Amino acid sequence: MKYRLDKQEQYAILTLEEENLNSTFAPALKSDLIVFSQEGIKNFILDLSQVKYVDSSGLSAILTGHRLWKDHGTFVLAGELQPMVTKLIEISRLETILVMIPTVSEAIDYVMMEELERELHDGTKQ
Repeated sequence: MKYRLDKQEQYAILTLEEENLNSTFAPALKSDLIVFSQEGIKNFILDLSQVKYVDSSGLSAILTGHRLWKDHGTFVLAGELQPMVTKLIEISRLETILVMIPTVSEAIDYVMMEELERELHDGTKQ
């Protein structure tokens, strides 16, 4: 599986450089997501702009990412999703739980706003 990883202080962006996120690549993506989560990456952006097809295994890997970051950070799907990918997400009724943002730069802005909200919220608890 080919991808590019850009780690920043507040987030990481994984750009998947494959056309298919299927049973061939999904297990490796799941494993890598678990490792990145354990490394302490606060927020994660999965750039799917080059992906043309996702099957149920790929969707499972995406949901793994969502589950890993939902309690302590933000998990975002970024990039203009192909119609086949969008359709699978909608058929699975996951568009209400997955955050999908059309560009990586907008996804970064979203993650930074979420991070700021968490900091403000944590500050009011003390």
